[in-house]
Amino acid sequence: MKSRLLIMMIAAVTLLSCQSSKDNALAYFKELSEQTNGTLPNPQGEYQLRVQPDDELVITVSSVVPEATAAYNLPMENPATRSNLRTTTQPRTQTYIVDNQGYIMLPVLGRMMVKGKTTAEIANEITTQVAQNVKDPYVRVDIVNFGIDVMGEVRSPQRVHTTRQQFSVLDALTQCGDLTEFGKRDRVYVIRTEDGKRTFHRLDLNSSDVFNSPFFYLQQNDVVYVEPNEIRIANSKYNQNNAFKLSVISTIVSSVSVIASLVIALTR
Repeated sequence: MKSRLLIMMIAAVTLLSCQSSKDNALAYFKELSEQTNGTLPNPQGEYQLRVQPDDELVITVSSVVPEATAAYNLPMENPATRSNLRTTTQPRTQTYIVDNQGYIMLPVLGRMMVKGKTTAEIANEITTQVAQNVKDPYVRVDIVNFGIDVMGEVRSPQRVHTTRQQFSVLDALTQCGDLTEFGKRDRVYVIRTEDGKRTFHRLDLNSSDVFNSPFFYLQQNDVVYVEPNEIRIANSKYNQNNAFKLSVISTIVSSVSVIASLVIALTR
């Protein structure tokens, strides 16, 4: 009877180990594990980063004759951006801050609506206006305050800054050292604020369908949150309970010590 129970226990352990090896909780895109190669889906629609209020833009206007476009640029100053107001840097072009209504004020050209436009659209609009007085102008527009907050079960929660126009949720997680072993790969949330309304979307990194999501590429000031798994939650509760117990014991010991000191003092 004992030998049969032993054999059954060994078989159960073997089955569990096989199951755990097949079901890797730390893997991404699990349906791809049995494929050698293939084609991944493209994100839905054409991704375009659009300017929002409080964005910080660098706009440079140039041409073959630099003097012809000098009046269309902000003067060189130090500091140049809001992020380094107290940092000594080499003089460079100032930035434009998009106001709450979505406008910026350009030299010579005046007030321009930029909210909801891509950097390419803004550059084309400025180019068209400058071309009325300058031959073959070249305009470049860049967003310099593109930041994403990454929190939850990642190895290094932080605010991630980038100068890239296309920055995905995978890029953000990579910048933070990837998910921890306690992060739920099927519960990665992207929280987004647009036109004063806050929305969220859950991404499943176990599936390659994540590439189809309109939230796969991030926008300015998005928040990426990775939900902890049950083990992390249980550990947290255990640690909290232990901390509470230690606090109670410490309080009792301190109280007993005080009482004992009083008794000794009174009985002398």
